[in-house]
Amino acid sequence: MTLMNESHPEEFILLGFADRPWLELPLFVILLITYPIAMLGNIIIILVSRLDPRLHSPMYFFLTNLSFLDMCYTTSIVPQMLVNLRSSTKTISYTRCVVQLYFYSIMGGTECLLLAIMSIDRYVAICKPLRYTLIMNQRLCILLMSIVWLTGIIYAISEASITLQLPMCGTNKLDHLVCEIPVLIKIACGEKEANELALSVACIFVLAVPLCLVLSSYASIGHAILKINSSKGRKKAFGTCSSHLIVVLLFYGPAISMYLQPPSSITRDQPKFMALFYGVVTPTLNPFIYTLRNKDVKMALGKLVRIIFRSK
Repeated sequence: MTLMNESHPEEFILLGFADRPWLELPLFVILLITYPIAMLGNIIIILVSRLDPRLHSPMYFFLTNLSFLDMCYTTSIVPQMLVNLRSSTKTISYTRCVVQLYFYSIMGGTECLLLAIMSIDRYVAICKPLRYTLIMNQRLCILLMSIVWLTGIIYAISEASITLQLPMCGTNKLDHLVCEIPVLIKIACGEKEANELALSVACIFVLAVPLCLVLSSYASIGHAILKINSSKGRKKAFGTCSSHLIVVLLFYGPAISMYLQPPSSITRDQPKFMALFYGVVTPTLNPFIYTLRNKDVKMALGKLVRIIFRSK
């Protein structure tokens, strides 16, 4: 094998489920079906949020950003998965692996922070309804999204760059479906305890701190909902938050089990199933969760469909 800089291979072999070849065709078919569904669903969310004036609110501004993130997230890994699942070589060049590593990390870190911001938005809407439009004004929303994106980019660039400094010592086989930080740390040689510690600390800020914000926001929201006298009012307040709460549980639960443990203790198949979950399941489910549980989105979607048919 030809080496690059005597420590990094020119290409990696993404083993994936090579030891279970019977899984590859079903996975290929599933990805081939769900990837277009995920892309179409998120595009529809963005379109209805931008075209319907009733959805020009902070909640849907953040939702369009979430849909855009999901599209980028799944696109950063699924096309390569599809290629490798039907290929006998299952290789990815070092350059493409690095690009995938940065994009995958940026989208993951940014989405963690965005879900926390969305929970704060729901807290202000439920607990301070009379001041909601004053507090969550357009300028603040743009500022918050800028901070979220910038923080996600800084996290990804710093963690990925540190990881890529580790020598691979001739190893080019990744027992994974994608190029990801914990898996690269795991196959690296030499002293890597500092990298594991840096990753754990970074994940505390990117995962644990936003999760604490989410939990505290929803604790306050739950307390405020219980104070509402009308059962109809309680149901409406809960309905505005339930979709986001489901998405939060889907995202943070598996992420914490994966990233808040040392990379050396991660089981063999755990990263693969996490990549499939975040690359396929959440981007596909999110549009349905927000559409099926939200009357405003369903009405806007119906309006968009009617406009399309009328134009034809």
